[in-house]
Amino acid sequence: MPLFDTPPTATRTLRVLARLLSYPDQETRAHLGEMAAILKSEGALTAPRLAELQALIDAIAGTPPLEAEAEYVELFDRGRHTSLHLFEHVHGDSRDRGPAMVDLLKTYETAGLYLAPGELPDYLPAVLEFASTQPPREARAFLAEMAHLLNNLFAALQKRHGAYASVAGALLELAGEKAQPVNIAAEEAIDASWAEPLVFDGCSALGQARHEQPQPIPQPIHFVRNPSASEGVQA
Repeated sequence: MPLFDTPPTATRTLRVLARLLSYPDQETRAHLGEMAAILKSEGALTAPRLAELQALIDAIAGTPPLEAEAEYVELFDRGRHTSLHLFEHVHGDSRDRGPAMVDLLKTYETAGLYLAPGELPDYLPAVLEFASTQPPREARAFLAEMAHLLNNLFAALQKRHGAYASVAGALLELAGEKAQPVNIAAEEAIDASWAEPLVFDGCSALGQARHEQPQPIPQPIHFVRNPSASEGVQA
């Protein structure tokens, strides 16, 4: 395969994007400048996309902490179309969601990544942490598997909060895809009892140094469309 067909390394870029999609707590805000520098130095994204991400970073930094946190909760925890839990878009509340979670968790563990108790493997920042551990070509293919989900997320975020849409747009770019227009149907606010707790704090790589017996490799995860889970969203 020709050298120029190999995607650029985006390891640190993926980790920054994962962090930008995480709850904007004090630790995240303290590292915003470092994140901007990493995005620029790694050079995995185009200049226009970097400018959009810089606008998001500036917006988070320039918003009072409590206001930024409240906006994040309202955006990501109170709307299905903007949920960061990918299997919510794929499986909805069906029974298929549980087995899919188990398969994805096994994929992480095979790669030596372990989530803390209570952390959900389909949380997009966790998915991106995993992608960041893969070789460039595999990482790009992995992101391409979920391109339709990222595209719908991009459209929903543009409708509700343009700045955060830049992260989904960046992920589509890393997947070798372009954002496509979609119609996002109106939805009612989600009851507080439905909202998932914010428990993710990054994947741990503690398992990478362990010498364990080889285990069967789980089947690849496929983020397929589920019409019943995405009713009203059309390409």
